[in-house]
Amino acid sequence: MAKEININLTSEQRKVMFDEGTERPWSSELNNEKREGGYYCANCGIKLFDSSAKYDSGSGWPSFSESLPDVFETKTDYLLGYARTEYHCKNCGAHHGHIFDDGPAPTGKRFCNNGICLIFKEKE
Repeated sequence: MAKEININLTSEQRKVMFDEGTERPWSSELNNEKREGGYYCANCGIKLFDSSAKYDSGSGWPSFSESLPDVFETKTDYLLGYARTEYHCKNCGAHHGHIFDDGPAPTGKRFCNNGICLIFKEKE
């Protein structure tokens, strides 16, 4: 899919989402978000996660045990010298983070997401 960039993104959002950058750990306000709601792609607006899947991983980035079905595509990233699973929004191609196998039961997964790539919308 062609990467269509939302013109309202900040330069930092563009760097993370389309140059596969990483925001500083502990910099996202979403780390402390506890309300019920959903998390959406900051570029295209598609819903990616439910708040029920969010947990405090202690990693410094918003973390989720699972995503909504069929919203991400993955690829292997060797940037740090070892294999990591990187995930991108299936709708717009924006990079969101990496998936690790150290999450809570029942999935055992940790979707480690750059908070700058997400928009939280509280449940009405």
